[in-house]
Amino acid sequence: MIRRLLSLALATFVFGAATVSSAFADEKFIIVQSTTSTQNSGLFDTILPTFRDKTGIEVRVVAVGTGQAIRNAVNGDGDVLLVHSKPSEEKFVADGFGVSRADVMYNDFVIVGPASDPAGIKGSRDAVDALPKIAESETPFASRGDDSGTHKAELRLWQAADIDAAAASGTWYRETGSGMGSTLNTAIGMDAYVMTDRATWIAFGNKGTHEIMVEGDPRMFNQYGVILVNAMKHPHVKADLGQVFIDWLLSKEGQGAIADYKVDGQQLFFPNANDGSS
Repeated sequence: MIRRLLSLALATFVFGAATVSSAFADEKFIIVQSTTSTQNSGLFDTILPTFRDKTGIEVRVVAVGTGQAIRNAVNGDGDVLLVHSKPSEEKFVADGFGVSRADVMYNDFVIVGPASDPAGIKGSRDAVDALPKIAESETPFASRGDDSGTHKAELRLWQAADIDAAAASGTWYRETGSGMGSTLNTAIGMDAYVMTDRATWIAFGNKGTHEIMVEGDPRMFNQYGVILVNAMKHPHVKADLGQVFIDWLLSKEGQGAIADYKVDGQQLFFPNANDGSS
């Protein structure tokens, strides 16, 4: 009798384990390495449920700076990469870590600052003219300092202005080493200027007296691209499911979902998948 009971218990355990294993095997999800701006802006929270309902595929987002997202994808810690630093994205593909790259959407960067505007840059449409005024006045400027797409774009503007902002690190130039939301909070707390993507700024709830100071400079254009991580480099990559997600993002439905996302009546991202890819 005891032997029979043990056999029955073992059979039940094996069946239960197989059922759990099967459930996990049937679970469909992908990991997308992306930026804090797509998460902080609320875009993913809005469009991903639509994709899941249509395909049954859950998208799990790792929201970090672009540099870290790319490093994670290089290590195989993701199926899809969606970031905003085109030179870095193209290198990722050229190095064999990505299959191909496609434009998805764009917005722009803005420089925000306290309403008192101590550097006198409000209303400027020329970031390369405005940044030296911040440096000369030694007004605090908060930088993400985290190798994100926003940080990379900011450094290009300082370079174009022929200013080594990093040399002033710890004085008027403050590097937070954190995401966009945290950096905005820091900037507002210390009455500092800061560069941010417009989408995060629109969705940000703690603006204080800060407002947009510099906008409309073509050099502050902010393009986002999507890339399938190469399964030839990392065989565990869910290439089929990842491609379904990419195809949806680039489709009329996906592009429409991006365009339809608004905060306070303002469109945060502008789809441009059909305008060209690489």
